[in-house]
Amino acid sequence: MFSTLRRDIQSVFDRDPAARSTLEVLLCYPGLHALWGYRIAHWLWMRRLRFLGRWVSHIMRALTGIEIHPGATIGPGFFIDHGMGVVIGETAEVGADVTLYHGVTLGGVSLAKGKRHPTLGDRVVVGAGAKILGAIEIGSDSRIGANAVVVKPVPPNSVVVGVPGQIVTRSKPHRPTDAPDLDHSRLPDTIGATLTALIERVELLEQRVAGHERHPLPHRPEEGVWRGEDFSI
Repeated sequence: MFSTLRRDIQSVFDRDPAARSTLEVLLCYPGLHALWGYRIAHWLWMRRLRFLGRWVSHIMRALTGIEIHPGATIGPGFFIDHGMGVVIGETAEVGADVTLYHGVTLGGVSLAKGKRHPTLGDRVVVGAGAKILGAIEIGSDSRIGANAVVVKPVPPNSVVVGVPGQIVTRSKPHRPTDAPDLDHSRLPDTIGATLTALIERVELLEQRVAGHERHPLPHRPEEGVWRGEDFSI
């Protein structure tokens, strides 16, 4: 038990550079409080004290703004940063060393009993506001971008962005021994890449049509930035 508590505390230091002391982590991290409240509620739930488990979960939700159903399964090294608005459903399963940011939902899309919430592999990182819905599996070492909506299974070592989530397989896989993958500034622009490809294709087709009057087309993005005059109304 004490080894689990120590690992919970260490996960905060490993993944939040703002953490300065053990006392600060113990008193000022609602994600840690919610996790420990969940462990108590889950212990009660597994011993068929379902009402008491839900009551403890409800109290922790009021105190932290984080709702973790006591029936969920959460592995070691779990970390919730900031945490407000996080929701984890009853049949959700979370692997080891997973990181969630605020506003994340691991939700269901069915009223049927049984498995209806996501399963997250080890070392998955889910960005702020992302929604992972349904009984789908998110492969280990994947990163879900902020505000993405994921409704399909994600293979290991992938990055997901957009609504609905677009899956991009990593060219350089993230290894279990690597540092936690928290760099949310490095996300693929799948829509921009598609637009650029379409523009190039249209230009090529126009060059092949003899006598076709050329119309100005939007410029390609320059260093990832589209020129606003191309899209002005």
